[in-house]
Amino acid sequence: MTTTRTTRLRRPLLAGTTAVAAMAVTVGLMAATPEQAKAATGPTLSLIAATDSVTLTSWKEEPGVYLDLGTYLTSEGSPLEFKVTRKSYKEPVTITQTVFGNGGRTKSRVLPPGTVKDFSGLPGFAEITVTDTTGKTVVSRTENFCPNNASGRVRPDAPATSKYPESCPTNPFTLGSVWGVEKGWAANTYSGAYTQPVKLAAGTYTAKIGVAKKYRDLLGIADKPATVKITVQERSWEDGPAAARAATAGEHAGHGAGHQAPAAHAGHGAGHAPTPRQAGAPETSGAGPSYNVGHGPLKAAPPAVPWAVKKQQAARTDMQAADTAGQTDGSRQAPALTPRSSRPSGTPSVPNVPKPDLRSLPAYGITISDGGQNVPGKDYLAFSANVWNAGPAQLVVDGFRSPGKAKMDAYQYFYDAAGKQVGYTPTGTMEWDPRPGHVHWHFTDFASYRLLKADKKEAVRSGKEAFCLANTDAVDYTVKNANWHPFNTDLATACGQENSISVREVLDVGSGDTYTQDLPGQSFDITDVPNGTYYIQVLANPAKRLKETSLDNNSALRKVVLGGTPGNRTVKVPAHDLVDAN
Repeated sequence: MTTTRTTRLRRPLLAGTTAVAAMAVTVGLMAATPEQAKAATGPTLSLIAATDSVTLTSWKEEPGVYLDLGTYLTSEGSPLEFKVTRKSYKEPVTITQTVFGNGGRTKSRVLPPGTVKDFSGLPGFAEITVTDTTGKTVVSRTENFCPNNASGRVRPDAPATSKYPESCPTNPFTLGSVWGVEKGWAANTYSGAYTQPVKLAAGTYTAKIGVAKKYRDLLGIADKPATVKITVQERSWEDGPAAARAATAGEHAGHGAGHQAPAAHAGHGAGHAPTPRQAGAPETSGAGPSYNVGHGPLKAAPPAVPWAVKKQQAARTDMQAADTAGQTDGSRQAPALTPRSSRPSGTPSVPNVPKPDLRSLPAYGITISDGGQNVPGKDYLAFSANVWNAGPAQLVVDGFRSPGKAKMDAYQYFYDAAGKQVGYTPTGTMEWDPRPGHVHWHFTDFASYRLLKADKKEAVRSGKEAFCLANTDAVDYTVKNANWHPFNTDLATACGQENSISVREVLDVGSGDTYTQDLPGQSFDITDVPNGTYYIQVLANPAKRLKETSLDNNSALRKVVLGGTPGNRTVKVPAHDLVDAN
């Protein structure tokens, strides 16, 4: 059980930009024996280093150095693929490897219980030892490995794109995930924003990076650690923006503009744009600071990397569409979703075709705050919430604005198996939200938040009932028709501008839309609410205007216990079955 006291909510830092220049180090790949190839026991995996030396920046104002050392896990012969699931929140997370055989046949291999505890990656996968010039060990640590870390091809004849998702979920209520390293690709073993910095003074060091014996035995990885020389340079924000830019460019050659926040993000406030302070931690997303952060500052996605073992960028002749220097697996910035050219005409209909299935996750990120308003005598119960789509069809909603009107008329669309639109129905409105942290078009009637008493009767209702739909979280990518590469993964592409005449908002199958607790409307005013036991209810499709596969799974409850005194309220958040995340 977690107890939190009155705090002023602060936005966590988003990572600043880091990377290493990728000059290939020749590392022999572990060759499969004829017996292994015949049995099709799985891919041939190897740990490689993209460079034999890196330069890292230690900012005086930051706690340490992030060990982005340029090591990757390569997969040859076949992809490395895992399905990570739990049947319910009462049962532990399990992991199964999909082994690809000849002729496209596959078999499932259940890994030992306890191999993983959550959906963030393989725990303790990489073992890192850093020694100084005297040979003294100054750092000894392990790091988790997300196979979905944004990766690149290790050879030109590898598949042009990876079919696997681009991050490992961090939502505490994730139900199912798919992890993988595509055949002929490499995934960065660096944990990015998911790890902690280490204290290293300016100077030179030697890092030894290997794979833990547990995983070498489990996956057949050779015991061949990589060695990388480290140069740590100390800098200060007081050196000025030019110095910061120079340090960033030196450490991140090749990442280029792919890490810059798009102009469309200007309205989302400082939480989505790098600041000098954020430059001290590694930027981990190929889509810029906003990728996979939800409607608020969650941890960024794993690191984007260049073609891991390229020998010369100039020698390449196989650039893919949307490739940029140092980003060879296509753009990770989602394209804008385009609504139909005009509002639908004819008779509305709800045909017998697959429909979305909206489900709510229990609230999390629960805390007491002042609501961000600094209003004396006011107490708020703030929380994060997510509504996701279990499918088997997308939720597609278009909004159309009549000239001069403040609101858009919204329509839900339906599609047949070939992707042809075969029906539509009116489904409420869209409204413009000018508040900081929003500044986009919200679809009304998508969800509702209520604080229920112990007897499940309503005590307080949140004023927020309008939402910009974006696929911020991979909740369950094992459901039927789950899209591992949803379009609108961030607000830059999802919800339009103030002068938009029409907007399309989509919630894809398998993905959910998180609103974090620091945003306006993500709280209940509990100033006059007595202490005691309550339930936060997250209710999808409250007016039942959206057409779904089922309306029986739209509500999720999270128990909380309020205490304390006015101005110093507390909240205790019991575990939800096996999930102990407040």
